[in-house]
Amino acid sequence: MPRDLAALTDRLVTLARKAGADAADAMAVEGTSISIDVRDGKLEQAERAEQIDLGLRVFLGRRQAIVSSSDARDETLVRLAERAFAMAREAPEDPCAGLAAPEDLARDTDTARLELSDPAPEPDPAALETEARRAEAAAREVAGVTRIDSASAGYGQRAVHLAASNGFSAGYLRSDRGLSCVAISGTGTGMERDYDYDSRVFAADLRSPEEIGRIAGERAVARQGARRPPTGTFPVLFDERIAGSLVGHLLQAISGSAIARGASWLRDALGKPVLPPGVSLIEEPHRPRLSASRLFDAEGLATARREIVVDGVLTGWTLDLGTARKLGLTSTANAARSPGGMPSPSVGNLRLTPGGDSPDALMAGMGRGLLVTSLIGATINPNTGDYSRGASGFWIEGGEIAWPVNECTIAGNLRDMLGRIVPSNDARDHASRVVPSILVEGMVVAGA
Repeated sequence: MPRDLAALTDRLVTLARKAGADAADAMAVEGTSISIDVRDGKLEQAERAEQIDLGLRVFLGRRQAIVSSSDARDETLVRLAERAFAMAREAPEDPCAGLAAPEDLARDTDTARLELSDPAPEPDPAALETEARRAEAAAREVAGVTRIDSASAGYGQRAVHLAASNGFSAGYLRSDRGLSCVAISGTGTGMERDYDYDSRVFAADLRSPEEIGRIAGERAVARQGARRPPTGTFPVLFDERIAGSLVGHLLQAISGSAIARGASWLRDALGKPVLPPGVSLIEEPHRPRLSASRLFDAEGLATARREIVVDGVLTGWTLDLGTARKLGLTSTANAARSPGGMPSPSVGNLRLTPGGDSPDALMAGMGRGLLVTSLIGATINPNTGDYSRGASGFWIEGGEIAWPVNECTIAGNLRDMLGRIVPSNDARDHASRVVPSILVEGMVVAGA
């Protein structure tokens, strides 16, 4: 039977104050997950997990400490509060530590309108196995597929509650369904693999297993005969599947944590162009049916639509309370945390301004270059933005795909790269990060 997380977190806060803490907050996460893996038409693995995680953060003046446990018995909660207080007494002072002021707390905490949880009952493991089998069977039917590395179906649901001595107490329920397939073509040293997947809050929104399996198989077969590309400076088109990683590097660079440390290649970019004119990057935390949506952050502050980049110009940093205080600014309500971790800045839903051309039209304009569909490893200098990653995909000749590519490296500088991106128009609107394929002119490609 699900526990009363509101009562549990309130109990932890009360115990912390009783132990001597000046202030405290508590977080509880209780979840269930099911994972089914199929291989060669047979069930390979079936897992079900149920667990609860509790976290308590206490403040003694400007000292703070955090402890966590997966034991919800009351005697454990008492020991947890006592241990947290003892740790806080020995912790160094942090002038930026502290809870949000009561008047700054979110008032609207009813997440029902965000549709974060599918009301349908938990799926039967046999039904998940059937979905995985269907995806595997569809991939096998693709001519040229030699084996299926894996076909998986999964389900998860978790309840989250946050309570604090400043008066905040709210929570929500999230669910997710996922389906994936990894197909292999060729044999021996000529084997190539690729994948497809889908993940949604509502099971009814998932693409069919047959579509996922077919696309995984077609992608794997298309990679047959891959070889290294020529070495030189060429335009590089990042496929929609991996284009969001470029935006991710920008987000890391404008995180309050990086800015406060002075360890960011964008530390001097506030109010300056970081993307081309006409391109904006918007945070949209209230979009329904997305797992990253939220009405309040992990410190109880109300979230809101935020224009991170407007017409190419960076408007601000991404901040939680701690980093905002260090920088003399106001939190952007972007705190995220696990029960056992301190809050840190994080961005959820994003939307990059789309372009007017399809990926095919961008390829036609490239003439000769590289379409990247997979990235491997990363060497990125956080201070300079120097960028180097292993890549694979397809070589473009005469504006069309000529042959598949592997074992190459692409390199450049993120400030220069992002400043001249050309977005396509193929972003998936249901994704948490709505980022289309992105063309970057003049990257170094190291191949043959």
